[in-house]
Amino acid sequence: MQVTETLSAGLRREYKVVVNAAELDKELNAKLVDLSKRANIRGFRPGKVPVSHLRRVYGKSAMAEVVQDTIDSKSKALLEEKKLKPAYQPEVKLPEDQAEVEAIMDGKGDLAFSVALEVIPDFEVKDHSGLELTRHVVEVTEDQIQETLKRIASQSKGFGDKEGAAATGDRVTINFVGTIDGTPFEGGTAEDVSLELGSGQFIPGFEEQLVGAKAGDEVTVKVTFPADYGVAELAGKPAEFATKVTKVEGAQEAEIDDEFAKKMGLEDLGKLKDMVKERMAAEFAQMTAMKLKRDVLDALDKEYSFDLPEKLVDAEFNGIWNALTGEMNRSGKTFADENTTEEEARKEYRAIAERRVRLGLVLGTMGEKEGVQVTEQELQNALMGRMRQFPGQEKMVIDYYRKNPAAMMELRGPIFEQKVVDSIVAKANVSEKAVSKDELQAMVQDEEDQASA
Repeated sequence: MQVTETLSAGLRREYKVVVNAAELDKELNAKLVDLSKRANIRGFRPGKVPVSHLRRVYGKSAMAEVVQDTIDSKSKALLEEKKLKPAYQPEVKLPEDQAEVEAIMDGKGDLAFSVALEVIPDFEVKDHSGLELTRHVVEVTEDQIQETLKRIASQSKGFGDKEGAAATGDRVTINFVGTIDGTPFEGGTAEDVSLELGSGQFIPGFEEQLVGAKAGDEVTVKVTFPADYGVAELAGKPAEFATKVTKVEGAQEAEIDDEFAKKMGLEDLGKLKDMVKERMAAEFAQMTAMKLKRDVLDALDKEYSFDLPEKLVDAEFNGIWNALTGEMNRSGKTFADENTTEEEARKEYRAIAERRVRLGLVLGTMGEKEGVQVTEQELQNALMGRMRQFPGQEKMVIDYYRKNPAAMMELRGPIFEQKVVDSIVAKANVSEKAVSKDELQAMVQDEEDQASA
């Protein structure tokens, strides 16, 4: 193998690799000899097919395999010889001239290909022991527990027949026929529909016009479909619904007591409170961890500045930009609606992409230096978590990840990153600061907004 460096600029490297025809022929012959021992071809005894015959019949297809295997092995050897750490899978280019390709396949020409890549930047990992950090903590209070219990009770409320006019929070049963310019439209007619007034289930303005109605009343509800309504034929159009109220039911709040707890599957109210407190504590702890991790990443971002592999930044930016523009298209928003321009937005999100790539490289290098490992059990736990997001489709999720190593790597990434952050926190000077739930939520939300894509 002959290797010639054709480019060395910044993080970019390119090499020309030449493997002579004799070496390829040697590999081809070895492959055909192995095949001859297993081949079962009519007219020849098993295992006795001459290599010369196999060369005539399978020579080109076998040579294609030899060429691919050679490219893989020589590319790997090149990286090892040059002690290169590629930032992504190197790009390999074969000759474009068809005559040259045919000569290689016929065993009459040397194999020449190029390998292009960007290397992981070389930077010194700094000592972050003694880093000053603050862990913002929230104590679960009795008032918060009661507030949560009331919310649970509200979600579990029942309804009973009510005399008189419907009020916000009551439930009505209605029949309606919707028309646009006097003509009924598809999907605009229904009977025996239950609707909780104030729930926001129907078109804006619909529910409010039923407040004050009694059972037996007929109400003409006039509304305009939102401009971004899911059915394009109705979007932005005024409509009337001839509506008859057949029943009015008043909300009946569940009483928070031992019986209520038993309906929730707990022994008594005390156990229900313990469960609520435990879940709230876990929720607050998660927000605390998110804030602390963000502070660690901010500190690292200030400490490191180095050239980045352009292709990695491009890939990260494209992912962010496609998600952003896709959401804008779905919502019908423009950059002007966000008080910016496309050029300014591109600049902003390019900076976010660069930060993510830089921090990814820093954390990856630190984790490698610290010997951080992601265990099989941790990966399985992450996979189980992903399965829970798709109830009823668990087998499909498992099959997807088993067949896609890249997807498994995506599961591994956040686990590895968190373990590196944890190792930094373990060596840092961490003080605690008590904050309110609202304060912590605001901190986390602000940072999510700043880093969102």
